[in-house]
Amino acid sequence: MSISGFVDFFQKGKTFRPKKKFNPGTMRYSLHKQAQASLNSGINLRSVVQLPEGEDLNDWIAVHVVDFFNRINLIYGTIAEYCVEETCPTMAGGPRFEYLWADGEKYKKPTPLPAPKYVSLLMDWIEAQINNENLFPVSTDVPFPKNFQSLCRKILTRLFRVFVHVYIHHFDRIVSIGAEPHVNTCYKHFYYFIREFDLVSSKELEPLKEMTVLICRDSSPVHQSSSQSQR
Repeated sequence: MSISGFVDFFQKGKTFRPKKKFNPGTMRYSLHKQAQASLNSGINLRSVVQLPEGEDLNDWIAVHVVDFFNRINLIYGTIAEYCVEETCPTMAGGPRFEYLWADGEKYKKPTPLPAPKYVSLLMDWIEAQINNENLFPVSTDVPFPKNFQSLCRKILTRLFRVFVHVYIHHFDRIVSIGAEPHVNTCYKHFYYFIREFDLVSSKELEPLKEMTVLICRDSSPVHQSSSQSQR
């Protein structure tokens, strides 16, 4: 399925928040269009995620972080009215996994929160990071900060938790609106990308490991983790 088909499908429903866009004429805009063209062409997703020859890895990661933020926002928007405190009192991924929120500011210690509150804070936090030009420079003349890749690992890890919650707790809604192939395509793209550049730890991937083997045909082992992720 093409990326344009994915966006068209989900934009028919509710969107969770405004999309972050790249400025036309910038290097990152060009990379973004190049990545979209590859997706639309039907090239194997494992090939699509590979760093184009001669391009900077941080630029490539930045483009994908923003793209995944936009697309996962669209996915969550389709189930948001069903993800309420009464039905989702914790940010869980099944009975074994609960995610606690910490941002180092208002929530200095890992704190249990209802899933909709967790996701809202998570998306606000990510939006603040990618809109901060000191962290995500808009010009290639400005270098990325030294902690850029570690920040992106945290962003992508937290976005993965939205996949976990949607798949495990709201999959019936995804199926009922005919979105399963669209969500699966986005997940596969996300999964191949984070594995290509080792951006999310194996233990974080455990909640969806069985599904991942089925839809990504990837049997690489993941390590056992504790039942609670702290941040």
